Amino acid sequence: MTPRKNWLPHPILTPILTAIWLLLNNSIAPGQILLGLLLGWAIPRFTLAFWPERVRIHAPGRLLHFAGVFLYDVLVANLAVARLILAGPRALRPAFVVVPLDLTNDLAISLLANTICLTPGTVSARLSVDRRHLLVHGLDVESPEELVATIKTRFEAPLKAIFEGSIKC
Repeated sequence: MTPRKNWLPHPILTPILTAIWLLLNNSIAPGQILLGLLLGWAIPRFTLAFWPERVRIHAPGRLLHFAGVFLYDVLVANLAVARLILAGPRALRPAFVVVPLDLTNDLAISLLANTICLTPGTVSARLSVDRRHLLVHGLDVESPEELVATIKTRFEAPLKAIFEGSIKC
């Protein structure tokens, strides 16, 4: 690794961590900005040994679009879960669904599993040993096929384009 890359190993992660720090502190005071930049630099720098390979983003624009889709889905899912809670337990149709994966990048698979967990009403329960299937629990599953199709089109396809360079999205 060159000295420049050693000094700033993940340049995209630094501003992201800084922004997260500022959001968590709800402040843009100069001291908080400086501390955020320091943490944004130090965390990637001192965790370098834990990154098995360099993260490569093939479509940065799609990453921003994916974040927007994810935030929208979280909002909609929160409203749906609230409706289910108000309707009572009889309205629930819980189910486990196996989602076949096209992703091969470990980071992309991890982000998919976390995206599912962070979306209210769904939880990633288990990744198969061969990393080809993800077991997902849905709180209200009308059609298992529809849940699989939604996960694959809204989350997996963009992550494949972002981290594996797939054109199809």
